[in-house]
Amino acid sequence: MGLNSAQSKAVAHHDGPCMVLAGPGSGKTLTIAKRIEYLIRKHKVRPEEILVITFTKYAANEMKSRFLAVMKEPLAVTFGTFHGIYYGILKWAYGIGQSNLLTEEERYNLLRQIASASHTDEALTEEEEKDYLKELAAEIGKIKNDRLDIRAYESERFGKERFQSIYRDYEDAKKKWNKIDFEDMLLLCCRLFLERPDVLEKWQRKFRYILVDEFQDINQVQYDVLRMLAAPEDNLFVVGDDDQSIYGFRGARPGIMAEFKKDYPQAGQILLDVNYRSTSHIVNGALRVIGHNQKRFKKAVRSGKKQGETVHVQEVKDSVEEGAYVVGQIRELVRQGVPLSGIAVLYRTNLDARALSECLMEYQIPFCMKEYMDNIYDHFIARDISSYFHLVLKEFERTYFLQIVNRPNRYIGRDSMSGEPVTFESLRRFYCDKQWMMDRIDQMEWDIKMMENKSPYLAIQYMRKSIGYDEFLKDYAAYRQIPAEELFKVLDEIQELSRGSGTIGEWFAHVEKYGAMLKEQRKKSRETKESAALMTMHGSKGLEYDTVFIIQGNEGVVPYKKAKTEDEIEEERRLFYVAMTRAKRKLIISYVKEKNGKEAAPSRFVNELFLNV
Repeated sequence: MGLNSAQSKAVAHHDGPCMVLAGPGSGKTLTIAKRIEYLIRKHKVRPEEILVITFTKYAANEMKSRFLAVMKEPLAVTFGTFHGIYYGILKWAYGIGQSNLLTEEERYNLLRQIASASHTDEALTEEEEKDYLKELAAEIGKIKNDRLDIRAYESERFGKERFQSIYRDYEDAKKKWNKIDFEDMLLLCCRLFLERPDVLEKWQRKFRYILVDEFQDINQVQYDVLRMLAAPEDNLFVVGDDDQSIYGFRGARPGIMAEFKKDYPQAGQILLDVNYRSTSHIVNGALRVIGHNQKRFKKAVRSGKKQGETVHVQEVKDSVEEGAYVVGQIRELVRQGVPLSGIAVLYRTNLDARALSECLMEYQIPFCMKEYMDNIYDHFIARDISSYFHLVLKEFERTYFLQIVNRPNRYIGRDSMSGEPVTFESLRRFYCDKQWMMDRIDQMEWDIKMMENKSPYLAIQYMRKSIGYDEFLKDYAAYRQIPAEELFKVLDEIQELSRGSGTIGEWFAHVEKYGAMLKEQRKKSRETKESAALMTMHGSKGLEYDTVFIIQGNEGVVPYKKAKTEDEIEEERRLFYVAMTRAKRKLIISYVKEKNGKEAAPSRFVNELFLNV
């Protein structure tokens, strides 16, 4: 494939800084590979003086393979990730080895010990603890990636003093064990270069030409080290697309691309203005959406393909109807000759794919999920519902009473349930001298009786509104310092999925069947190559498919309801843009009119498809 004029201009850039704006499907990998070739052949740059940095090992290997295909011979150009390159420098400087690197498991174990030592509340469930530690690790990573001062940092999630205490104890423990974590590799490298100009000069002489791919994903500390490494010649060639900056939670900021122009006012700027991946209708639709972002480089991009099919927007009643619609469309596409491997379904979070995954399993359509999807019926909320339902079926086992007797709180002690089976009568015998407790037990029995002849959907509704389970969840979230909306999202989804069951017995049968199908699906995902792909919008970055479905295109889903500020909304819009531009030939976006019994509106991004900026 020959180069277009913009690609040729980028390839021919010689000395000094240059920023290449490279949108989806613009041939950036080929452009980078050809530029390395140009430096070696035209300007006689020694291969060992060239450093190519990207963000994943996969991308680094792909870039290396593309370069090898161009040069037809292996050369000593260095390809690697930021962490890999910076780790190599630390290894040379300090003799750091694999034994000094804190593994993910070690990191979580250490944080678990520190957090539990500073927190005296009752133990978290396994699921809650996993989320808690994940958020804690992410916030510690943010401090380091953004080079923030821990003394001035205030954590909303964990509180200022408590978070600072955990952070300091974590850092002290690592020093004691002679360990460094993932982010430390970047910080230590930064500190090394600042404190040892002689060491910095050695590496500056080694890597005289630096090329960076996916520059929009860079965080502050990576950028700071990169600038030091590129000086004084500043032969820094960065390729990225600010419209695809979607990793704000990892410290990535599209603003760094704007800073690059301020830091290097003499830098060249080149736009790769042809999208060779998607049809004109898809490219133009995506540009209409992303054009509503204010903080971006304006770009006039065109498609290198014909118009193709228009972007289709489908309104459906609810998640169940949406699942049936997508399944019907996939079956029709396969009938037309589109391979399953050329089809992808994208969504904002894994929870949004629950109804669709059930429908795909029901119709035995092979699919694989890039991100692991937990069984929603393993969640403690589902276990609570299940325990209530077992009692409705008069299955009076101690385990069911223990699970829900104080959800909501009825002040019934564990010591009243020491025997087996536990019944309402046994509870009354225990509290026979306390009339106020007898009243509570009578009310609980009455509530269970009231659920007897209801469908699972209405039984859950009764649990929520009449028994007070919604209030319990709010209190539970406040006590655990977790967002209540995350819990209600799970509860809403379980209730919505229960619509398909007429009786509680059918609900239990469905839960069991779903668990078995999910287990079988995970096994098939590892074995079969010919399957449709299901993944989050984040997980789809860098991939492309003949046909892409974007489901749950609703306000509150995308943009996610947690996104409040202008910067957060703009990142959500970039995420939607990334999802749209995965499609080569056909793009279908669906939204539901009704979610969990409430009216739902299409996403503002869907509406923007029909507006000119």
